[in-house]
Amino acid sequence: MEDDCGASSTSAFLTESLELAMEVEHENSRPSFFSCAFDSQNGGRRFSAESYLASGSLKRVLLRLDPSPNDYEESTVELFGFQWVTEMALVESCGFLFGLLRQQIYRLENLVQMSSSDFGQAAHLHSEAESIRHQCLKFLHYVKVFIFRYLDPPKVENDRVLHPYEELEAQLPSVLVEELHALTVHVGHLCELPSNVLAAFTIQNQAKVFPPSWHLLHLHLDIKWLVLEVLHVLGEKLKRQVVYANHFINLTGENLTNISLFEKQSGNLISDLIRLAINKYTKVRPSEALTSSHYSCTCIKELWILLIQLLDHRNKGSNTECFWSLVNTTLKNIFERPSTSESVSGFDTVQCKDPLSFSWWMMNHLAPLYQFDRNGNLDEKKQKESNWKFVEELLKKSTDAQNSCFTVPWLGLKDLANISKTSLSMLELVKRCCCEQQVPSLYNSSNSYFIFLSILARIMKEENNGVHPWKQIKGRIYSKFHRKRMQELTEVGLQNFFSLFLVLAIIVETEDIVSRVLDLLDFLTPSSITTARRALIWRGHFAFLLIYVEKNMDISALAEKVSNAFHEKAKEFLVTKNDHTQRQNLWTLLSTYIDGVQEEKLLNDGFTMLLPACRGAELSMVLNFLQVVLARLRCVHERVSQGPQLGNTAPDAQLPLVAKEHHLAVASALWRNFFPYLKSQRMSQMPPSPQLADTAAGFTLLALDIPSKALSDLQPQPVLSMMRLFAWDDMVWPQLVSRYLSHLIENSSLCEAFSSMGYTSYEALTVRSWFRCVLQMFLDQPSGALAKTDAERTVGKSYMEQLMEMTRLIFKLSEVENILLKANVGQSVFKQDPKNALVQFIKALGRTYSGLQTLPEKSAMVAKTLEYLGDVLKYVKPYLKAKGPPEGLQLTYWIIGCLVKFCAPILATSKAQQLLFRIVDCLLLPHSVLQQDKELPVALLSAIQESLPLYLQGLSFICCQSQTQGAYLNQLLGSIIRHYFGRFLPSSPTVPGAGQHPLLTALGSSITAPQLLRLRRTTLHVIRENYLQFKGHAPPPRLASVLAFILEVLQRTQSTELCDIDLVLPAVLKCLVLVNELQVKKISTDIVQYMVEGCQAGSGGEHATQLTSVFRQFIQDYTAVYDHRVFSILETVAVLDQTLVTSLIPTITQSLKDSEHKQGLGRNAAQRFDFHLILLLTMTSRGLFC
Repeated sequence: MEDDCGASSTSAFLTESLELAMEVEHENSRPSFFSCAFDSQNGGRRFSAESYLASGSLKRVLLRLDPSPNDYEESTVELFGFQWVTEMALVESCGFLFGLLRQQIYRLENLVQMSSSDFGQAAHLHSEAESIRHQCLKFLHYVKVFIFRYLDPPKVENDRVLHPYEELEAQLPSVLVEELHALTVHVGHLCELPSNVLAAFTIQNQAKVFPPSWHLLHLHLDIKWLVLEVLHVLGEKLKRQVVYANHFINLTGENLTNISLFEKQSGNLISDLIRLAINKYTKVRPSEALTSSHYSCTCIKELWILLIQLLDHRNKGSNTECFWSLVNTTLKNIFERPSTSESVSGFDTVQCKDPLSFSWWMMNHLAPLYQFDRNGNLDEKKQKESNWKFVEELLKKSTDAQNSCFTVPWLGLKDLANISKTSLSMLELVKRCCCEQQVPSLYNSSNSYFIFLSILARIMKEENNGVHPWKQIKGRIYSKFHRKRMQELTEVGLQNFFSLFLVLAIIVETEDIVSRVLDLLDFLTPSSITTARRALIWRGHFAFLLIYVEKNMDISALAEKVSNAFHEKAKEFLVTKNDHTQRQNLWTLLSTYIDGVQEEKLLNDGFTMLLPACRGAELSMVLNFLQVVLARLRCVHERVSQGPQLGNTAPDAQLPLVAKEHHLAVASALWRNFFPYLKSQRMSQMPPSPQLADTAAGFTLLALDIPSKALSDLQPQPVLSMMRLFAWDDMVWPQLVSRYLSHLIENSSLCEAFSSMGYTSYEALTVRSWFRCVLQMFLDQPSGALAKTDAERTVGKSYMEQLMEMTRLIFKLSEVENILLKANVGQSVFKQDPKNALVQFIKALGRTYSGLQTLPEKSAMVAKTLEYLGDVLKYVKPYLKAKGPPEGLQLTYWIIGCLVKFCAPILATSKAQQLLFRIVDCLLLPHSVLQQDKELPVALLSAIQESLPLYLQGLSFICCQSQTQGAYLNQLLGSIIRHYFGRFLPSSPTVPGAGQHPLLTALGSSITAPQLLRLRRTTLHVIRENYLQFKGHAPPPRLASVLAFILEVLQRTQSTELCDIDLVLPAVLKCLVLVNELQVKKISTDIVQYMVEGCQAGSGGEHATQLTSVFRQFIQDYTAVYDHRVFSILETVAVLDQTLVTSLIPTITQSLKDSEHKQGLGRNAAQRFDFHLILLLTMTSRGLFC
């Protein structure tokens, strides 16, 4: 096998050598040099054509070929302006030539001082500097060629006398080492160059005109690299013999060889490059770290590649350090101050804020350079040398510094939080380290500790000669942790501790690992464990529990430990009420437990103490957790209940039985430890949180799926009991009911369950709950005389949205759909505001009832309506008791008023009349209303005023329909009108007058003739008996307003009824006679005019007869005393209706005779004159008085 490898290497060596030999004739005689002044787009080159890589210079050196086969072939060579014998110059004048080289470097340094911004001068300086650099490079390349061509290995010494030239030739290797050392000392370190020279790294000049500083900087790079090349060629030529710098050793006493010089120079060069990278690292933004390289220009990049190629090439043939090892050593020397007083490499250590991060950054950018071959071409398939030693050194810091955050800031903010917030996130994070396939994002993590864990996991999975790595590494890891180390761990250190052992628990002996962790945690003293650290410990416990569950291991012991701890903390939380800091600390732990609970063994009675102590966001978190558990339990239970698929004979087929038992245990724990609190909160003082309704719905569905595990007080029908508790109980908050039912109404399984148990009232009771939720939408609003506002501002947007959703679902119930269909109401009605939708449903109830034909159907409809309504007055009692809020009162009177009006046929039945009487007693005729001298609250009075027409119209219909309670209903209607007519009557007529009076609205609406007549007769009767009665000659109060109301009724209806004539006209005529107030006279005259015109005497009908009768009685009552006023009124009437007055002439005549009989014949001439005018107006015969 080794022979094959050797043959392969030899073949590759010969192939590359032949390829280079064939390219010789195309070589450019110009020596290779560093240059970043080239067009990278030209041919896709990554380096200049004259570079050491692209020109093949490096490749020739490594393959031991002539460095410059086309150069230095003449007998003489020009160096520094002088002609030299090519084969002898370096032997005879080595020191002198190197002196000339240093002189040229000095010249170039002087040109840097003369740099000018003038373009002409700049071009001249560029040309001169370029010439100096070329001479220096030509000489160094000549040295390399000379060694390869003309330097012979030392011969075995004999006693013969050497020629002086031979002596010089034998001393040349030693002299070269001395001169090269002197040259390196002369040029010094790159970082020691002046800032204006180092600034040349950033120069971009497409015109190829560069300042002397650019040439000087790149000459330094050339010299540093060419010194290494020369030393390497020298060693290869002398067959790797050690060359001592004898003269230097004799003078200084220090050892100096070609090998030591190479190692020192390569170390110094890497040190220089790292220091340049540190300077750049300090200016790199964290977000740009991955894309921002460590080199300032392509020359530095090429120099790194050259070092990689040369050092690794030498490492293969000898025991010299490889590239990564040298980088690692150099980084140590830079970042760690040596124990000796001397500084490393001749100058102090560099101050870097984050050496570890910088080291990862360097590795990240150096590793890809291995993809470049010896020609500078990118070869992604090229085999890379292992950098494990370098990485290992970085990772050792991970195990020795558990308390470190291991953050790598240049990788941005990803994974910046070192402490996992949940046990699941903690476990998921370490699982990424255990993946079989590499996770690219892991290496972009800002936490280098996870890279260490990833490598550790990969090692743990690979057996070595049948021995598991865990056996070898177990003791080493365990020994890292002891009592002192555990007590020194910070929160970050504790996180790293858990991450390490979680990785181990996933891969190897889980129980042994967890047992060890528990023992180590016992080293922590309770007084030293902060709340944050204890929460982290709990999260660690839960993460191990998750591993146990995934591996199907028994969790009892581990679960009991953390469960007992939770129980104690929950008890403390319950008794801690006023200490905010203590509560906050305890909640940190309790919330950690809640986040981690996954098994029924953790659902202990600690929750029975925790729930009553929770407030606001705390309770919300617990209930959200409970909902997740309920939903997950129902989901997996449903899946397991379906059983194994047909044909499945695998061992897993028996798992459903075990799973069912597990689910039953979880269900029991949930009912036992959570539901009692839920039940107690349904009638709390304040509206419960929405999560309470969501959770109650979850328990209801759980009772549907697993009824046997519900509490005993809910048996034998737990679903029905739950609905009675949370949906149909009139004492439960409407916010809870609406949200609760919205989860359940569309659940087909629930409907089927009620059908199977024969419970037919499910839909009716649900509709009743909807009635209550709509009526009580303002229940939690403050009472008081607030201005009426928009419902969405008053109620709260969330509850209004909830009511709209509930309304949509209610209108999908089969019973409701049937009623709407019979009433010809479209389904779009549920899209309305819930209040309007409820009114539409009430109208549909009345229409449906009116469309029924048979008595049984009507009787069933009445019963169903009453079931829908329930104790509707109980729903609104809070508004009435508190006399507010105004919106609640408005809603109450409006909705129930619509019920009285549109469901009047139903309320007229004997079954529903008790509800009607209660409505009247509670809403229209309560005790406060009966006290006329007591002012009603403005909000209540306003609500009644707006809705009273609905009640009056409905009651008038019922009065017409009722057979058994007609008299009592008429009395109720009269009482209502009597109490509210005066309350809403203004003190004086206004313009447009009494138009806002609710009785006017009721009388002017489009209702059937019997209803209108009943309401009109009752209203006028009440007005006559209570508001038009004179006390002696004193008129009643607000007489003008009363008369204005009557006039408004006549004007609106455009008709005169018999009741108007019987009940109102006598009183109006009396007002005309007895009251002198002009406004009263004017309104009274208008009323008389409307009535006379409304029933012309000439019609011969009943109205005319009644009108004549009223006027006849009026003449008989008032002519004797108020004859002039009576005759004046009759004169007015005669203008309107001559026939009427003509028919009254006999009565007038008789009244006149009776008057003169008492006063004497002819004594009252004025009376006779008035009578004469009436006769003239009626065109009566003059002979009447003969």
